[in-house]
Amino acid sequence: MNVRINLLPHREERRKRGRQHFAALGGLTAVIGLVIVGAGYLYVAGLISMQDQRNTFLKSEIAKLDKEIAEIQKLRGEIAALLARKQIIETLQADRAQTVHLLDQLVRQMPEGVYLRELKQQGLAVNVQGYAQSNARVSTLMRNIESSPWLSSPKLIEIKAARVGNKRLSQFTMNLQLKRVQLKEAPKDAAKAPAKKG
Repeated sequence: MNVRINLLPHREERRKRGRQHFAALGGLTAVIGLVIVGAGYLYVAGLISMQDQRNTFLKSEIAKLDKEIAEIQKLRGEIAALLARKQIIETLQADRAQTVHLLDQLVRQMPEGVYLRELKQQGLAVNVQGYAQSNARVSTLMRNIESSPWLSSPKLIEIKAARVGNKRLSQFTMNLQLKRVQLKEAPKDAAKAPAKKG
């Protein structure tokens, strides 16, 4: 007896199971891929967020440093202004007796036969105009100025013959400099010296 077995439904069933298996694997692969992409996106987003926080922190710190630098520069400007004022005060302190020394020295260094007609002072520069009985007396005045502790650099600008009344004199114009003497700290040293001896 011949038995016929129809294998078509069995093959159809196997194909159907294969398609279902393939679809399941494809779906699982897609899900795994989406999970991996999502995890990667979240990781990268976390890194970007962390970097943004760092950038924000750095910007805030840089802004603080900029403010501190501006304050330091402002303080430096104020310090420079105070030092300039201090220098001016020290200069005024040193120069306050210069006019007294100038007049005193001119009287002391003036040789006989020389008298002044005009005296101008601008800072440490002094312009002197006067009359002398001879050119030699003007030279003597210049030598005396050179040896003075408060006056220096006499420069004869002009000398010419002139008549004053019935007398024939030499009229001269001269520039000279006042010496700026530094404030001495000798009294402090002198005060310290006896203390060492005692």
